[in-house]
Amino acid sequence: MSPSPVHGGNVHAAARELRRPIGSILDFSASINPLGPSPKAVRALIDAAQLVQHYPDPDCHRLKYAIERRWHISPDRVVVGNGSTELIDVMPRALSIRSAVIVGPTYAEYVRAVRHAGGRISMVMAKKEEEYRPPLEQVLRRLSRQRRARPAIDAVFICHPNSPTGRPCRLQDLHALFGAAERAGAWVVVDESFIEYCESLTCLPELPSHGRLIILRSFTKFYGLPGLRIGYSVSSPHVAEVLRRSLPPWSVNMVAQRAAEAALVDDRHAGRCLAYVGKERARVAMQLSSLHGLTVIPSSANFLLIELPRLFRARAITAELRRRGMLIRDCSSTQGCTARMIRIAVRAKHDNDRLLAALAGLLRR
Repeated sequence: MSPSPVHGGNVHAAARELRRPIGSILDFSASINPLGPSPKAVRALIDAAQLVQHYPDPDCHRLKYAIERRWHISPDRVVVGNGSTELIDVMPRALSIRSAVIVGPTYAEYVRAVRHAGGRISMVMAKKEEEYRPPLEQVLRRLSRQRRARPAIDAVFICHPNSPTGRPCRLQDLHALFGAAERAGAWVVVDESFIEYCESLTCLPELPSHGRLIILRSFTKFYGLPGLRIGYSVSSPHVAEVLRRSLPPWSVNMVAQRAAEAALVDDRHAGRCLAYVGKERARVAMQLSSLHGLTVIPSSANFLLIELPRLFRARAITAELRRRGMLIRDCSSTQGCTARMIRIAVRAKHDNDRLLAALAGLLRR
């Protein structure tokens, strides 16, 4: 059995270990919107408190229609889950995925979910020398040999833009992949948990043309609601019904449903967040690039993948920053990353400056 994936954002364990209040810890390990949730979502959350005496709406009716209005997607294509990770977990069993190609380095839950369902994994790795550009041409070559390949490829998993690299796919490459997968009888799962930061690259317009395409969305990263655990998938109505039947009953609480609904319609907050992250990400990347021997991978999300200078190791730097109350992601255990790779989220400017100063000091030592 493979080990459980290690995720960022566990401020609770850090607070216990360091004997510090959670509010004193700077969490750069989880890539959450630095401006926090929409004020409308917070008000909706408070107003929904009266609903906790009832069972949640199992159909997530209001939220689905909010998604329809926002993205022009028919509600019968939408499945709402307890975070997109719940949907990732049920997909291999619901769709009988026995062999999957995963484009890495990437989110570890794809591997865990397929293996948990008894399936086999094949990784196609992006290269550091190419700044981790997603190697979809390799996946296309594998799919083109599908009739001769044994075992067959049942599914391809892609994170777009990817975590931890921040690199998006080119739309023309994705379009070619969807067509090849359709001909080969394979599913394509595109995780768009960070797509709000580069919305023009979404694959949603491709859905009507590709019955084996499934798109995942999250209210965790951009909408800043990780504690509520809510996400959704978009697919053909038939696939949506299969996935819906595979979920446990009432898995999405009512408070999460109402907060997500409100977050979708707060365009003013969304605009402020996009402007802020774009500007601050560029500033932090420039500051990091000025540190001798440090390499910053270009990113379209709200985080940066960094390779430390030679002689430094991600594990040691991560541990030292943790002792100082700053959590970052150690990516050295992520397949396809080197022992010198870390990932940091873009936070508020004063928080970012504290991390930059601490990191610069450690590298000088």
